[in-house]
Amino acid sequence: MTTRTGPGVAVAGVAAVALLSAAVALYGPLDAVLQRTFSLHKAHSIKDMDNTFQLVRNIIPALTAKKHKGQDGRIGIVGGCQEYTGAPYFAAISALKVGADLAHVFCAKEAAPVIKSYSPELIVHPVLDSPNAVLEVEKWLPRLHALVVGPGLGRDGPILDSVKGILESSKARNIPVVIDALRGPVDSSDPHGSVLRLSQALGNVTVVHKGEHDLISDGQQVLTCNHEGSSRRCGGQGDLLSGSLGVMVHWALLAGPEKTNGSSPLLLAALGACSLTRQCNHQAFQKRGRSTTTTDMIAEVGAAFSTLFET
Repeated sequence: MTTRTGPGVAVAGVAAVALLSAAVALYGPLDAVLQRTFSLHKAHSIKDMDNTFQLVRNIIPALTAKKHKGQDGRIGIVGGCQEYTGAPYFAAISALKVGADLAHVFCAKEAAPVIKSYSPELIVHPVLDSPNAVLEVEKWLPRLHALVVGPGLGRDGPILDSVKGILESSKARNIPVVIDALRGPVDSSDPHGSVLRLSQALGNVTVVHKGEHDLISDGQQVLTCNHEGSSRRCGGQGDLLSGSLGVMVHWALLAGPEKTNGSSPLLLAALGACSLTRQCNHQAFQKRGRSTTTTDMIAEVGAAFSTLFET
């Protein structure tokens, strides 16, 4: 989820962050897909939903040879400890696959060589468990467009203390932050109202609640994403979402009000990331069924992106 909090932006996920699949190629015209995929807590027409998704498309930057490296996104991932090295990798590589130019992973020392071995495309900083972790990460904050905090973070007390300092520094520099796997009280009898109230209680941060139907709220409205995704519940899908969301948040804020037409850029970013993640999940599951893993889902990012945003 995305929202303004003082001088900064916070994006948080309730339980785990996961998204939506709008399989246009498999399920027919875009209007029909949108009708099954998006709804608002208040009644909105199909045309409204179509217009909302068009605004998501508006924030996608064009590919052009005139840009320089880093312009389309320099994303930082804060997470990764001895036990959990896959999550920060999934988030970082997803950010690159979606369209970010650079992905930095700030992790514990023992996790760094493992994460680096997964891909030479990631910039890995083994600083998160050092005594001066906050200062080490602060050196890089001016170069980052967005920060994703949480994938594979673990529960080590000193590391969590350092992350608190990193969040404070990010807020002071007005850097958008995606917080992955924030657990909050969601009333199953009133999930829409519960997510809305949670967002308001957190200061109108944009909340993405993963479930059978994904709920997105900015404290003013609730979007429901209920199109079919995948029947697999393997680990790592939320990391695909959080990495995608980090990129989308940067793009949405960069696009400006002329592209978002007065809509919350953070709400649009969350909708875009959820749509893309579910589309990846659905395409992978159609091919591999029960054996589908998050690696298979990430491999679908390019085709899923094209289906949703470039057709």
